[in-house]
Amino acid sequence: MAIKDNYNGALQQPIGSGFNGRSTARDVIKGIDLHGKTAIVTGGYAGIGLETVKVLAAAGAKVIVPARDLKKAAGNLAGITNVTVETMDLMAPETIDAFAERFLATGEALHILVNNAGIMWVPLQRDKRGYESQLATNHLGHFQLTARLWPALKKAEGARVVNVSSFGHQMAPFNFDDPHFNHREYETLQGYGQSKTANNLFAVELDHQGKAAGIRAFSLHPGSVNGTDLGRVAPMALFQQMGTHDAEGNIFPEVAATLKTIEQGAATSVWCATSPQLNGIGGVYCEDADVAELDEGNIEHNYGDPASLRGVKPWSVDAENAKRLWALSEELTGVSFTAS
Repeated sequence: MAIKDNYNGALQQPIGSGFNGRSTARDVIKGIDLHGKTAIVTGGYAGIGLETVKVLAAAGAKVIVPARDLKKAAGNLAGITNVTVETMDLMAPETIDAFAERFLATGEALHILVNNAGIMWVPLQRDKRGYESQLATNHLGHFQLTARLWPALKKAEGARVVNVSSFGHQMAPFNFDDPHFNHREYETLQGYGQSKTANNLFAVELDHQGKAAGIRAFSLHPGSVNGTDLGRVAPMALFQQMGTHDAEGNIFPEVAATLKTIEQGAATSVWCATSPQLNGIGGVYCEDADVAELDEGNIEHNYGDPASLRGVKPWSVDAENAKRLWALSEELTGVSFTAS
């Protein structure tokens, strides 16, 4: 029997996991033993990435955290057993290759890869290739990392790749004509939105190509989470424009009350990485520790009510878009990624 994938949202419907937006990462991993398993979590030293690392390690996994800021990572991860820190910068392709080479040299299998690191709503910045920073960090760096680690993922004979995306994918489809804002005015929300759409499309095609080797891929919206440093450089005007903050820059109490905690924000990442409920499913976009609903204009969104920020746009699970992005990503990174 052919293994189904999520081309054009074919599997994009809730499965009744029993979890919800208030479930924590520790709730969703209850009863799951990860002893003998190895995980890599990018950005695993702050926010929901740090909580993801703590929970995977507590369940017995050996966890490796590639980090741009080694000092910060070592400090934040101090005292957590089964965790090691390595150097890597998603904006510096040579460091991605070096990290992957070091891991492959160990001969270990890689059971879980959580592509968690990301930047959001930054001013226009480019890497040394001239690529816009949100796309370079959030998608292209992770595309290259996943490609380089592919032999170790195959060796696991049942691995999962998890892309931490966002409801922000709804802000923009992928702009194939001008992904780096070379010919249009830079809008940080558009840049962020297309990078998150890329996370979803990458999961769709990665799952399509990897499922025969037992590798399944997922993308997810962690929810609106309080206490992360993801929006640290975003202009306050953006939050005010969305109706979440007042004129003085303070979050409205009624909005704050609806935000997830870090522990709740990490739940969907951990669920995608470990839950047996997802066995036989792949390429889907998840939220609140369940598969999300396809948003074809049937869901009303209100930024003052984060629980309404749900659903996945058809453009970000579209088969043709997914194949096209894969080819473009190979071209932009110079990495040939044949997932066979």
